[in-house]
Amino acid sequence: MNTRVAEDKFRWPVRVYYEDTDAQAVVYYANYFRFLERARTEWLRALGVDQLRMLNEDRQIFVVVSTQAEFISPARFNDELIVTAGLLKLTRASFDIEQEIYRGNELLLRGGVKAALLNADTMKPQRVPSSLFEGRENAS
Repeated sequence: MNTRVAEDKFRWPVRVYYEDTDAQAVVYYANYFRFLERARTEWLRALGVDQLRMLNEDRQIFVVVSTQAEFISPARFNDELIVTAGLLKLTRASFDIEQEIYRGNELLLRGGVKAALLNADTMKPQRVPSSLFEGRENAS
């Protein structure tokens, strides 16, 4: 399957290291979730979201509620990958993030995450401010 990385999505480069692979030099499935997490964190940073300030000053945290991934083709040791992230849907207390992993123009993984905003002290859901994403859905 040959596709093209959408220009309007946030992109984060990742190189596959030996530690990311199994005995066959193929990326171990759980490590794809690490790549996705790094891209989400960098995407939020590009949006101007300071998660440490949110925790320390606002007492708010993001948590993953659910995740899914469709593994299309394997990545291998030393591959250069592009991991994307973008807002798919925003609700009162959660948001859905669409993500993909590419090697060049080849789509390797399609997935996503539902995340929620919680009060760090009570662990109760809080309303996600729409200003968090307004006009910046695909910062890059």
